[in-house]
Amino acid sequence: MSDAETIVRLRRIGWRGDALPADGLRLARVVAQHRAGYELHDGRILFGAQPDGCFLKRGIDPARRPVVGDFVEVASGTPPHILTVAPRRSVLSRAAAGERYERQLIATNIDYVLVLTGLDGDFNPARIERYLSLIEDSGAQPVVLLSKLDTCEDADAKIAALRQRLPDGAPIHALNCKDPASVQRLAPYLQAGDSAVLVGSSGAGKSTLTNTLLGSATMATAAVRSHDSRGRHTTTHRALLQLPSGGCLIDTPGMRELKLTGAENLDLFADIERLAEQCRFADCGHGSEPGCAVQRALDTGELSVGRWRSFLKLHDEREEQAATLEARLRRQRGGRPIEAPRGHRARRERE
Repeated sequence: MSDAETIVRLRRIGWRGDALPADGLRLARVVAQHRAGYELHDGRILFGAQPDGCFLKRGIDPARRPVVGDFVEVASGTPPHILTVAPRRSVLSRAAAGERYERQLIATNIDYVLVLTGLDGDFNPARIERYLSLIEDSGAQPVVLLSKLDTCEDADAKIAALRQRLPDGAPIHALNCKDPASVQRLAPYLQAGDSAVLVGSSGAGKSTLTNTLLGSATMATAAVRSHDSRGRHTTTHRALLQLPSGGCLIDTPGMRELKLTGAENLDLFADIERLAEQCRFADCGHGSEPGCAVQRALDTGELSVGRWRSFLKLHDEREEQAATLEARLRRQRGGRPIEAPRGHRARRERE
């Protein structure tokens, strides 16, 4: 097969490059990761592979290992071996659960992050803001999806309340995930060669939506609990699926914990940052200080209390995570000064 034909084949699974590996190597995409190895697809066939020994070294940064969505160079053999990971054009990550700082990659080389939340007891604008904060610097575009439209009587009110908390123009789509006609509005995000990752809580309807997009009951589904609308983890690992539309969808298990990495800019709250710049004092604590623009906006209703509390929580968490990351990097570099992460901002001084 010629290089041109190979590139066309790879384009179907999201490849955006023009160069191919050296002779004897082939390019493929990671579609699943298991304890026993990886599943790869080269645009033509699905096959298993093992990671090269360089990825198994003790102390290696986990972010350097292949993850779902990566394009990798593979050497032939029994079994084939992954030698290198191609440069990533986008990366969605979070801080891993637990006290030890570690960055956990969720998916790579994606164009869209589909954030799915139920319009039932799962509906939580603050959690959606947390998702969008994590997505900001990923290189992918967030799209908010609200499921279970067919069972919600106050959907319009919930959508209106959410729009007040998100930036103007942020895509929000309410769906009945079981209805192909309803799901069709996602077509612009799943065109041939596009890649999207689907994230959300267990029970939000990710597997149901995935099955409707696939046109078959491929993914297991389960009922949610009546008292909190949460479900069991029917999806147990990340998997990249090729859709009839030509796009690629990465389905993920439900996420119980969404920790910031410390590198977020929190651009989602740029309006609050602008208000803070109008305060009389540069070190305003936004409490009882005179001339506080934030408190004035809260009093007039220009800024909602819920949005302000969400900002404070994410801001404090980001600063804590940034400090943890800085301390970790300082230890790695023997105590030498390092540049602070983007999310770790110094206090502004008013001129």
